Parts: sequence; structure tokens; C-alpha cells
Amino acid sequence: MNATDSPLLSRSMIAVICAQFLSAFGDNALLFATLALIKQQMYPDWSQPILQMAFVATYIILAPFVGQVADSFAKGRVMMMANGLKLAGALVICFGLNPFLGYSLVGVGAAAYSPAKYGILGEITSGEKLVKANGLMEASTIAAILVGSVAGGLLADWHIVAALAVCALVYGAAVVANLYIPRLPAAHKVTSWHPRAMGSNFFNACVVLWRDGQTRFSLIGTSLFWGAGVTLRFLLVLWVPVALGVTDNATPTLLNAMVAIGIVGGAGAAARFVTLETVRRCMPAGILIGVAVAFFAVQTTMLNAYVLLLAIGVLGGFFVVPLNALLQERGKRSVGAGNAIAVQNLGENTAMLLMLGLYSLVVKLGVPVVGVGIGFGVVFALAITVLWVSQFRAK
Repeated sequence: MNATDSPLLSRSMIAVICAQFLSAFGDNALLFATLALIKQQMYPDWSQPILQMAFVATYIILAPFVGQVADSFAKGRVMMMANGLKLAGALVICFGLNPFLGYSLVGVGAAAYSPAKYGILGEITSGEKLVKANGLMEASTIAAILVGSVAGGLLADWHIVAALAVCALVYGAAVVANLYIPRLPAAHKVTSWHPRAMGSNFFNACVVLWRDGQTRFSLIGTSLFWGAGVTLRFLLVLWVPVALGVTDNATPTLLNAMVAIGIVGGAGAAARFVTLETVRRCMPAGILIGVAVAFFAVQTTMLNAYVLLLAIGVLGGFFVVPLNALLQERGKRSVGAGNAIAVQNLGENTAMLLMLGLYSLVVKLGVPVVGVGIGFGVVFALAITVLWVSQFRAK
């Protein structure tokens, strides 16, 4: 049975979704547990985004190589190897070594994991099922963000080392879950493992995808979204004590959870109402994300914060899922799904690095967190508006 004929919830899809949930749970629980650890060790506030910047820098450095790795081996086994690296990074932090070093090692695993986890969707589904498969993947990921973030914050409030140990155990479970993903044939034969040749192949893939108007549209949109998303996560950590007067570790994770819940709903709506031919329907949702963030920054009550973050999540899910599916479908035909996702990772993580660097700078300069939130929301809305207008002109 080929990808076109197989049901959406095939054995392969169920195995991928379960493995993804465990891996993403570990990623998000570990982030908040490690943030609690560096707060306990009296690192300055501006160093918190540096932790995430060390993580995303690995995506950028490894981008020329991980796509070929994903396309040259069975993607389920690549995912298992990557989760093993995440497990090693969690153990580094758990045993009291440098948290920035350990989290960077987790980033290496995540960089290798991403092209495989998204690329495998194009191998076990196709056509309109691919949008639905991406919806399932995003729902699984966001459910893991929801549960993992809350668990990380709550466990860190109880005992930081215990929280780190739980993260390591979850990564171990993810390694086991990857064994149940059927061994699919490699997408492409290896042409060369020489770094120069791999770099050249990656550069060529970047050129091919950038010259295609549809994939360029997807790359820019998803890069803006994830750069904004990771910045919002750190903004919440500083915004909660200022706006709500709450200083625990759990409240920011609960607020992040509302975004996660919303993204699940938005991803489901996108799977139902958006197809590969109607991807531009998602653009108004992107503009409204920025508007909602600007309104959120001036809130002073918990209820309003929860409602607005839920709305931001719904808009985010509706915005990003169709863009992911568009890139996977067109990228699979041109440069290979793994290479396409690796190029996407380069764009997304470069955006994250730049936005986090700017955020860390304005915090260090003493800009009020409310002003940072308003400016962030307005700039994001304008950027998506420009992207949308450029697509209409291209048509």
C-alpha cells in the first residue's frame, strides 16, 4: 500500500506521532527546568535568551548537513539517534555540568531530529492528507508543549534536579518509541559525505527553494512565526512578575500552555479549511497574531491574559500548518523533503537567533517589558502584511 492509499492514522503515523510527543515533551520541560536552574544559580535576566540562542545556533551551524543525513538513512532511525543526543544533553545538565553546554547538545539532537520528523510525513502520506498529517504533527507537538511546559515549571518549583531527571527519562522513552517506526527506505542515495560537497548541495537547495515563489513564501512566513514564538515565550517569563505580580516558575508555563491549547485548535481548523491550493487564506491570521500580542502586553489581569494567549495560539496554528505542508510538498519534488526542512530550519532559527538577540539587548538596556511587547506585536503584524501583499503582486 502506497502513501496515497494508506489511511491517515496508519501504524507508521501513530508511531511517528507518539515519538514526537515524547521528544517535544522533553524539549519543553527541559527548557523551563533549565531556566529555573540558571535563576537559582543567579545568572542575570538577560542571559535567559542566551540559553535558547545556544540551542538555535546548532540548527544554523548544522543546517547544511542534517538534511542529507535525514534523506540518506531511514528517517525513523535518524529520529532515534537524535533523541539519544537529547538524552545525553539532559544528563549533562542533570549531573551539574554547565547548563548552556548541555542545552546546546540537546540543540544538536533537535537539529538532526527536525528534518527527519517532518520529512517522514511526506513518505507516509501525500496530497491533501499531508496537510492533515501536519495538523496531527502540530497537535502532537503542541500537546507536548502544553504538558511538558507545565510539568517542567511545576516540577522545578518542587525540586529542580527531579525536574531534570524526569526530562532525561522522557528522552529515554522517546528513543524506545522510535524503534516502533517502520524502517522506510532512504529517500536518496548518498552522493558524498565530504563537508564541502554537502555544503554545496545545501546551498543549491537554498537557491532552488528561494527561486520558487511558493516555497519562498513558506520559508519567510514560518521563519517569522517561529522567531516570534520563541521570543514571546521569553517575554512571558519577564512579563508575568511585572504585569501580574507573580514570581513563581509555574505561572509562565501555564500561560504558555494556553498558547499551546490554541495552536491545537488552529491546526485542526487549518486542516479542515485550508488546502495546498488555498494557502494564502492563512495570512490574515498571521497579521492578527501581531495585533493580539500588542493588546496582550498591556493587560494586567490573569483572565485577559489567558484569553488573549489562547487566541494567539489559535491564530498561530491556522497560520503555520498550511505553510509547513506547502514547503514539504513542493520541496519533496525539487530538493528532497529532508533538505527542504533543513533549509526551513536555517531560516527559522536564524530568525529566532536575531529576534532573541534583539530581545536580550533591549532587556539589558532597560526597555520596559510592556513596551517591548507592544513593539514586537506591531512589527510582526507589519511584516506579515508586507509578505501577504508581495504574494498578491507575484500573482
